[in-house]
Amino acid sequence: MEIRIIPAIIAKSKEEAEDKINKVREHAKYIQLDVMDGVFVNNTSLNFNFTLPQRNIFEAHLMVANPLAWIKENAEKRIETLIFHFEACENLRHVKKIIDEIKHQGKKAGIAIKPETKADEILPIIDEFDLVLVLTVNPGFYGGRFIPEALEKIKKIRKEKPEINIEVDGSINDRTIKEAYRAGANFFVSGSFIVNSENPENAIKKLREAIKEAENNGKFSI
Repeated sequence: MEIRIIPAIIAKSKEEAEDKINKVREHAKYIQLDVMDGVFVNNTSLNFNFTLPQRNIFEAHLMVANPLAWIKENAEKRIETLIFHFEACENLRHVKKIIDEIKHQGKKAGIAIKPETKADEILPIIDEFDLVLVLTVNPGFYGGRFIPEALEKIKKIRKEKPEINIEVDGSINDRTIKEAYRAGANFFVSGSFIVNSENPENAIKKLREAIKEAENNGKFSI
C-alpha cells in the first residue's frame, strides 16, 4: 500500500502561500491546501484566489461551510483531490451531490471527519470515495492537541475497508506518526512539524524513518 507524507499549507495571503509552498515543494510530491472560511472553523486560510505551481500534486482539505460552492468556483485550479467534511453536509443526499460535482470535474473525492464524528456514520458511503481523512485534532490551526482516541476510527475503517486510502491529519510528528501508522493510516498530513521547521527535508526524512521503524515492529494493528 502506498505511503505518502503530505505537508499542509495554511496561509493568510498569496505571499505566505507562495513562501510555504516553495519551502516544501522540492521535498514532497504531494501537498495539502488547508482551505478555511472562518465559518466551519474559527480561522481563515487560502480564502482568496491563488495559483499553483506545475510540479507538485495538490489536494484541498475544505474546512468550509459550503464545499459545493467552493468546488464549483475553483474548478479550474490544479487540484487532484478535493476533500470535504461530512459535518458540512445536511444528509447523505447532499454528500452524493458533492461527490457527483467532484467526479464531473474529473477530480478525486475525499471525505473528512472531525474527532467527534463516528466512523460508522461514513461507512455506508465510503465506497464512493478515493480516500478518507481522519482528523486527530480539532481543525483550524497548526499544532493542535493530538487526540489518540481518533485512532480507533482508523482501525475500524481499515478493518471494514482494507484497500481504501486512509489519511490522518493533526499534530503528526515523528512520534504520533507511528501510532497513526499502526492504527492503519497510509497517508500522513503534517503541518507545523514540516512547514514550520528550519529544515523541511530533514523533517520529512524523520517522518519516513519513523514509519519504517513502526513497520519493522509490525504491520497495521487490526
